[in-house]
Amino acid sequence: MRERGLSLAVAESLTGGDVCARLIDVPGASDVVRGGVVAYTNEVKAHLLGVDAQELDTLGAVTESVAVAMATGVKSSLEADRVADFGLSTTGVAGPDPDPTTGQPAGLVFLAVSGPDGKVWTERLGLVGDRAQIRSASVAFALGLLERALELPPRGTP
Repeated sequence: MRERGLSLAVAESLTGGDVCARLIDVPGASDVVRGGVVAYTNEVKAHLLGVDAQELDTLGAVTESVAVAMATGVKSSLEADRVADFGLSTTGVAGPDPDPTTGQPAGLVFLAVSGPDGKVWTERLGLVGDRAQIRSASVAFALGLLERALELPPRGTP
């Protein structure tokens, strides 16, 4: 991303800042990473990232559309001198129990990358393991999705 002059903003719920932590472990990350938002509550998702509050209330926070809205919203919410080129988001149920409001199972994870010109890449995962394992695997899959977004056309593109 540095070589291509691209920037990244990250919105995390499930992973609680672990994606950003992994990114900033890389020397020179400040050339690329604009920042991150840990949006653990629906209120933060709605107010800071622009996720539709009604959707959060009716469907919950663990959906593909919420992941996309988080990835898109973080690109502009961290704007200083310009909007980030890419937004990356994580949302899911880490467990050990199902989501108390929606009943969604532990291990259900949605990831999204929002790129330039409205391009979007998403991934739905059904992970198995304890809370730490689900969160750790989600970080690895999120970074893998970002890598693929940088190399491949978005979903639905011929």
